[in-house]
Amino acid sequence: METSEAQYAEFEEKVKRTVYLDNLSPQVNESIVTQALDQFGNVKSVQFIPNYLESKNIPQCALIEMENQTQVNAVISDITQKPFMIGGMPRPVRARKAKVEMFDDRPVKPGRTIQCRWVEPNDPDFEVAKKLKELAKIHAVEAEYVLKKQLEDEEKLEKLHEESLKAAHKKYKMVDSVIADGTIRQLSRGYHLNVGDD
Repeated sequence: METSEAQYAEFEEKVKRTVYLDNLSPQVNESIVTQALDQFGNVKSVQFIPNYLESKNIPQCALIEMENQTQVNAVISDITQKPFMIGGMPRPVRARKAKVEMFDDRPVKPGRTIQCRWVEPNDPDFEVAKKLKELAKIHAVEAEYVLKKQLEDEEKLEKLHEESLKAAHKKYKMVDSVIADGTIRQLSRGYHLNVGDD
């Protein structure tokens, strides 16, 4: 289907209103991203970019459409100036302006034609294509290993956070009970300390 100049211009405007977020935690979903970026303006849509190299479809980057280009610039400026965490994970998010090539649903540019062909073994580009194929396999294995390590680290950190929250809650509960049952008043009298009601 042929794309009109007006349709393509509309798509290009959408690209200008979109920010690309990278290094997202696999636990992050659309509502978490929307909530995190609402401070910069109105989030119109969130589209996770699937990772085709992994067996699992884990979102690690996303395209976020904002209401206007000013909001996109604010997001990029703020995230690049200081570490910005989404979902409480120790993984600072990176942001930059979106590019046309990042969109799966991008329309065909008017007047552009694409030709595909098989590379034959006697073609001079065959060896280059073969090396690229091998590099892609190596990259896939390395990326899978790194992702596995990141997930393990995040799970450990999540457990540590949970334990520290439980410990803090236990301390606050103990302090509350000491205040409620009058133990603190007895201790303050015994040590000649002035303890206020507040």
